[in-house]
Order: sequence, then C-alpha cells, then structure tokens
Amino acid sequence: MGKKLYVGNLSYTVDSNQLTNLFAEFGTVDSANVITDRETGRSKGFAFIEMSTDGEAQTAIQKLNGSEVSGRAMNISEAKPQENRSGGNRRSGGFSSRRSY
Repeated sequence: MGKKLYVGNLSYTVDSNQLTNLFAEFGTVDSANVITDRETGRSKGFAFIEMSTDGEAQTAIQKLNGSEVSGRAMNISEAKPQENRSGGNRRSGGFSSRRSY
C-alpha cells in the first residue's frame, strides 16, 4: 500500500507535473495534485502526493522536507485522513447567534 503525503508552503507557480518529476527521484509517484481555488483556479499553496510504497514516501520526506522549490521551502509530512465535514457553517433561518442592538 502506498502513502499519501502533504506538501505545504508551495510557491503558487508550482504545478502537478513539477511535483511529479521532483518526487519521482525517490520512487513511483501514483498521483500529484496541487490544490486550487474553485473560483479562480489559482494554487492554494499546497498539494498531495501519493507514492507507491511507504518506504519511497519516507525517503521523499527525508530528502525533500525543507528543500527550496521556486523560492519557498517545502513542508512535507504524511497526510492525515480527511475528517468528515458536517456540511459547512449553516445557521438556522439565516440569522446569526449574535445579536446586535
């Protein structure tokens, strides 16, 4: 089973292809996904990488964490499982719980 990695502090100019090429030096990259804003399509400055094996993922973390790409030092760690979302910040009736008088 492979390992999913979180890559933070990315330059907004880094794309998925660049990350695939960078991480491929340490093993097989199953996927590389730079997270973008839905409305603008602009990078949010972080990505997720899936490596084929846990060993490859650990090697990539050790070798690349803190290394500079496009002028920014990347923060790389194992990705944490996504938590279930409750559906957002909905308020009943569209009113705030705070009252202003």
